[in-house]
Amino acid sequence: MNYQHSYHAGNFADVFKHIVLIALIQSLSRKESPFCYLDTHAGASHHDLYAGNAQKTQEFTQGIQKIFAAQQPPELIQHYLACIKELNPTNKLHIYPGSSYFAHAFMRPQDRMILGELHPATARVLKQFFAHDKRVAVHQQDGYQSLKAFLPPKERRGLVLIDPPYEKPDELLSLPSKMATAIKRWETGTYALWYPIKTRALLRPFYREWQTHIMRPTLLAELYVYPDDHAGRLNGSGMLIINPPWQLEQQLGIILEWVWHALSIQGHGGVKLHML
Repeated sequence: MNYQHSYHAGNFADVFKHIVLIALIQSLSRKESPFCYLDTHAGASHHDLYAGNAQKTQEFTQGIQKIFAAQQPPELIQHYLACIKELNPTNKLHIYPGSSYFAHAFMRPQDRMILGELHPATARVLKQFFAHDKRVAVHQQDGYQSLKAFLPPKERRGLVLIDPPYEKPDELLSLPSKMATAIKRWETGTYALWYPIKTRALLRPFYREWQTHIMRPTLLAELYVYPDDHAGRLNGSGMLIINPPWQLEQQLGIILEWVWHALSIQGHGGVKLHML
């Protein structure tokens, strides 16, 4: 399967992922010392919601479009929307940012960003988009190879986002062992692994593998907009955050409840948030 995120840009899973990402980056920014941000599967810097793929699925109408129209959102959501409005100066939702855009928006002069992207055309566009900023390095390579090539960074602090397309059937189950190897290389980093959720039963083997391989503190954050009992659709998405910043659980508890109320389909789904 050749995954194309342009079909899903701005959907509820993107909203969830990018709000958690901003919370993580802002947490790192509370200390003056520099941090390194590594995105192993960077994807595009932004997506055109008027283009054919996004228009074909219209998934953004159940995601960012709802948030964009919300009244009096919490402060972190306001920061999220400010990034989007930078790309949409007429205040009409047209362009949706990728993870690298959001992370870059909150970087400081002393921070650094490394983007890994396998597909040549996407990597070229990323290099062009960030060509003006020497803090950003783009590498065209396999995302999992990035975990070996760039860890540990020279900075003691930082965040690794692992957001793969899950093109292989067993990819999710293989990740805990890869993560354990990465942690041995850089124990002081924070790691955020995004994953799709169809049914709870499909995730149980993954949770077991995680608890077998990962011995570091891990925060589980999941957002559902449908009941998690139908394997034929995307019902939710989650993040496992290794070495979560202080008070992140309390912050996300408030923010994700607001997001769920804004995005839930007929009151279905919910939020799961707890330490493993």
